[in-house]
Amino acid sequence: MKKLSEKAILLLHDLISIKSFSGEEDKTAARIGKWFSDHNIPFKKQDYNVYAFNKFFDDSKPTLLLNSHHDTVKPNSAYTKDPFQPHIEDGKLYGLGSNDAGGALVSLISLFTHFYDYPNPEYNLIIAATAEEESSGNNGLNSLLPSLPSIDVAIVGEPTLMQLAIAEKGLVVFDGKVEGTASHAAHPNKDNPISKLPKVLKWLENFYFEKESDTLGPVKITVTQISAGNQHNVVPASLDLVVDVRVNDCYSNKEIVTLIQENSPLPMIPRSLNLNSSSISLEHPLVKAGVELGRSTYGSPTLSDQAKLSCPSLKLGPGDSTRSHSANEFIFVKEIEEGIALYINLLNKIL
Repeated sequence: MKKLSEKAILLLHDLISIKSFSGEEDKTAARIGKWFSDHNIPFKKQDYNVYAFNKFFDDSKPTLLLNSHHDTVKPNSAYTKDPFQPHIEDGKLYGLGSNDAGGALVSLISLFTHFYDYPNPEYNLIIAATAEEESSGNNGLNSLLPSLPSIDVAIVGEPTLMQLAIAEKGLVVFDGKVEGTASHAAHPNKDNPISKLPKVLKWLENFYFEKESDTLGPVKITVTQISAGNQHNVVPASLDLVVDVRVNDCYSNKEIVTLIQENSPLPMIPRSLNLNSSSISLEHPLVKAGVELGRSTYGSPTLSDQAKLSCPSLKLGPGDSTRSHSANEFIFVKEIEEGIALYINLLNKIL
């Protein structure tokens, strides 16, 4: 176990040192492929997605997908450390993507490697290190799924402090437009779209979805962008706003769109309906095994590649979600070591 953890941490060092922004993951894909080659595990690539099957894959058995991503966001301007220079300081491994989701990724790769040639398992295993998660791009997990066998359940590796995220909110982003009449600022204008904004914001703040989830709470509406006008002396003809709606597991994204469009005082156009909420039953063997190992369950407000899956899925991984996308991102080395051990103990209970 110790040797496997040491190899995983070295792999994470290498991945941090390679730029892998969404859509630019070719070199990290190659490094992940090298891991499998070094461990004599046949693997395949589709675009920048790298995946492999356990040695004794049996079509008659259910399949468990192990998935995490190897792309990163771009480092923000508040970094004081080199985001591509991995180093350990006070037990923390620093570097872009170390926490989101490098720690989970290398831990799941280690888990798959440990069980690759496990004889007569109850579940088939597929490992998929995928691209474009951070951008919800077209060439990530969603494009790979049609090439994979039917998936019965999945573990999605994201930083959860190795607690069991048994549900995850979905997302619908709306583009709204407040219409008005353009004019010179010096002249009277009772149809200024900017003057209409307080009424619109109040409606968005007060609009209520009746169904609350036991794990995910209420649907949450947040205005995240507002734009209007291009010079000081012109009243614009319209105002644009972007609305972020986090959807609980009581509604489909289609239902959310219908309810908002039927009640909204302005046109609201959804960008996509593809990022639905996800969940897994408390009675699922994976969840029950995790609870037996002392893990707690919760609902996650953040989005991941779970939204691309139609099967039950569990979000679980080392690291802390609050560190994701932060300056001087890090993960504790101990978190990776403990994460690999817990992953293995979890699968020992169901394989």
